[in-house]
Amino acid sequence: MHLKLKLSSSSSPSNFSLYSPAQNPSSSKFSFKVPIVPLHSSLSPLTLPPCASKDSSSPLLEQKPHSSGFGSEPQSPPEVLTVRRPMKEYSGDDDESSDGDDVDEDTFSSSPIDAGLAEFAKKLPMFEPQRAELSSEERPLLVNLDLALYRAKVLARNYQFEEAEKILQKCIYYWPEDGRPYVALGKILSKQSKTSEARAVYEKGCQATQGENPYIWQCWAVLENKMGNIRRARDLFDAATVADKRHVAAWHGWAVLELKQGNIKKARHLLAKGLKYGGGNEYIYQTLALLEAKANRHEQARYLFKQATKCNSKSCASWLAWAQLEMQQENNHTARQLFEKAVQASPKNRFAWHVWGVFEANLGNADVGRKLLKIGHAVNRRDPVLLQSLALLEYKYSTANLSRVLFRRASELDPRHQPVWIAWGWMEWKEGNIATAREMYQRALSIDSTTESAARCLQAWGVLEERAGNLSAARRLFRSSLNINSQSYITWMTWASFEENQGNAVRAEEIRDLYFQQRTEVVDDASWVMGFLDIIDPALDSIKRLLNLDQNSYYRIPDSSRNIPGANEDSSGPGPGPSSGNPDSNDTASENGFNLDAFIREKLSLDPSNLDVQMQTHETTVPRRVKLPRRIKRLENTQSRTTTAVTQSRV
Repeated sequence: MHLKLKLSSSSSPSNFSLYSPAQNPSSSKFSFKVPIVPLHSSLSPLTLPPCASKDSSSPLLEQKPHSSGFGSEPQSPPEVLTVRRPMKEYSGDDDESSDGDDVDEDTFSSSPIDAGLAEFAKKLPMFEPQRAELSSEERPLLVNLDLALYRAKVLARNYQFEEAEKILQKCIYYWPEDGRPYVALGKILSKQSKTSEARAVYEKGCQATQGENPYIWQCWAVLENKMGNIRRARDLFDAATVADKRHVAAWHGWAVLELKQGNIKKARHLLAKGLKYGGGNEYIYQTLALLEAKANRHEQARYLFKQATKCNSKSCASWLAWAQLEMQQENNHTARQLFEKAVQASPKNRFAWHVWGVFEANLGNADVGRKLLKIGHAVNRRDPVLLQSLALLEYKYSTANLSRVLFRRASELDPRHQPVWIAWGWMEWKEGNIATAREMYQRALSIDSTTESAARCLQAWGVLEERAGNLSAARRLFRSSLNINSQSYITWMTWASFEENQGNAVRAEEIRDLYFQQRTEVVDDASWVMGFLDIIDPALDSIKRLLNLDQNSYYRIPDSSRNIPGANEDSSGPGPGPSSGNPDSNDTASENGFNLDAFIREKLSLDPSNLDVQMQTHETTVPRRVKLPRRIKRLENTQSRTTTAVTQSRV
């Protein structure tokens, strides 16, 4: 039963009569006094509903004229505050016509204080509902951001940078507080060498996220580091760690920067902080292991590599770096096991197949090395390095013509890859084609004359001119190489040997003295090890026993393959260590229980017996399918002239 309160004829607002809407108000049987508090003094502004007016400056409360009874339209006195209902929830006419049981608005007299509050409320806009509605309608769902980011990533892989940039700009417009579009757009601009635009994007992203996104700071720092702004890069890495001290990539990137600057102790300190705040991380363990290997602390390096592979058993880089350590120690059996782990972790990794193939070729297993390089090329068709190594292998064990075919193919895949041209020039020099070798060296230098590859090219060219009898040109080339890389021991000693061969013993001694005077020697101590092990594991005594730090005998390794997880599960005895290993061991991969042919059939869908056919098919079809730019076309014309000259010289 709906009840309504009716204001009595008495002048006092506290006299009310209770009546039923089904009865006549004049025939009400219940009449009593109810003491109440005025409405405007009991309601807080926080409990009022939002304003329904389209004008955002409209007050929540307004004045209405006075009404004398319920029969006519209710009117308020001139200074009474009434609550306005939101238009969105109640439509006015529909509510009045459909619901006849609505409660009428009671009116009361107000005081001067209430009138002042009413005037103040008129000038106080609470919110703007129209603006909020527009933003909620126009903004897409968050799932569209993930789809757009993936679409931009696919377009960037296909070198469709303009379309990817448009998509990312839309993402930034709709989701300015999300840091992922800024990172993706900055990386795309960096790939196009648009460093100023990339820097502007990162700066805008840091402002939009209020400096709380460490990924933007870190990408910005990497960009500044590539541009040579070392101090600025340090500040940005520091900002990334302040934004999130658990962001391991920032600690690792900062440490790598310090390593390149020769600050070994600072780099170790940063890596230790990364482990402390971010926990175990494969990249930090791997970098620390490489530092230990460089300092000839091989047992610590093996322990750190083991920790890296424990953090991520699918980390091909960790297995590969560990294998290279064993290669240097001539632990061929252990290195081969680690190479198997690397390709199993990442079957399409081009570095794993390349390094493993070169390793087998250096041991004299030419067939195994050739097979591994061909497998790597079959799953990485656009990589010129694999073809370059395969060309050198064919030149050593096969014919120069086959090597030229592979070099030409590699140069077509990436005309700006300097090592391909340098290796091709070296091969032509060995074949006696001096003019062709000079042309290859010139092409390598025309790409970039300031890199370390350019320094090696100048040194090789200097040796060529020395053998050809152009002594002054050889000296100029050696000097130019050292201007690029003054720390190259090979170039200094080659130049000194050249002067000795010319009878200038005094000049040769001066060159050797200059090398020892200007070289930068980085001194690394082992004092950090004890403090660092406290971070890795509180059980310091057990780690001391593991690394044999108490006896200071960590150079003795009873069995290096024992540290490889799962390496000795099916073996009857321990593998050879450095003290018992055979450097000339030609063990094949099948002796370790790893079937290479079955692996590539299952994981890569390759037929081991048709690798040569697949390479020949690819060589005849890909150049027609790939659209080459004008620069490559000019190189092809030059290469045709080079082939003619080579043929004439061999005839």
